[in-house]
Amino acid sequence: MARTTGEVRHRAGSGRVLAVSAVALLALSACAGESAGEIELERGESGMMPAIEPPGPEGFDSAEVGGVSIDAPDGWEVQNEGGQLCMTPPGQSACAYGSVQLVPKQAANHPQDWPKKGDAFYDDDGWADNTDSCRSLNTAASGNIGVDKATLTSDHGQIFEHADGLKSHHSVWSVTCDNDDTFEVRMWFLPESDVMLYVWSADAQYSAVYDEIAASMDTTEYRNAS
Repeated sequence: MARTTGEVRHRAGSGRVLAVSAVALLALSACAGESAGEIELERGESGMMPAIEPPGPEGFDSAEVGGVSIDAPDGWEVQNEGGQLCMTPPGQSACAYGSVQLVPKQAANHPQDWPKKGDAFYDDDGWADNTDSCRSLNTAASGNIGVDKATLTSDHGQIFEHADGLKSHHSVWSVTCDNDDTFEVRMWFLPESDVMLYVWSADAQYSAVYDEIAASMDTTEYRNAS
């Protein structure tokens, strides 16, 4: 009964709606003579009015390590220690399956200069500094299953642009374990800046989230301080 009453009231007021629309149309016509520059002034795009900073992505919080900022998904555990940042999805062990690691000065602080030395980020076996252990969901915790083979599945020379405009080498590997389990490793590496973003063992349900995290990475403050 309430729904019917509402419909009747809507029809009864349709004449007023048309009248208001006509007035609005006249107002728009009067504004049509304004120059494009005046419209830009109203929008604050000319520099005379301060531009409004766009809001951050929905569902993310800002995080930072060593001057490198990045967006961390809501609900993920964030650890910031030892000069690196680790983001772990709900329900998983810290910095393990599904996690994302952000490491400034990665190669400089690594005894084998990994992954910079010899462009390891483009090698089939460049997915880790130690390639002995399987990282699949079923075996990552045990750590006692070996690796059979690994293949770089991304194109050689594939790049990815980040929030600061820098383009990293983006590598993806498919790794097969001795028990035939498989897992995927992802890496975004800036050799000159020596910053690595690393998905230790990718969880497929977060595939798009990983790309969003990577796209948000900003090394501006880090590079200015170097």
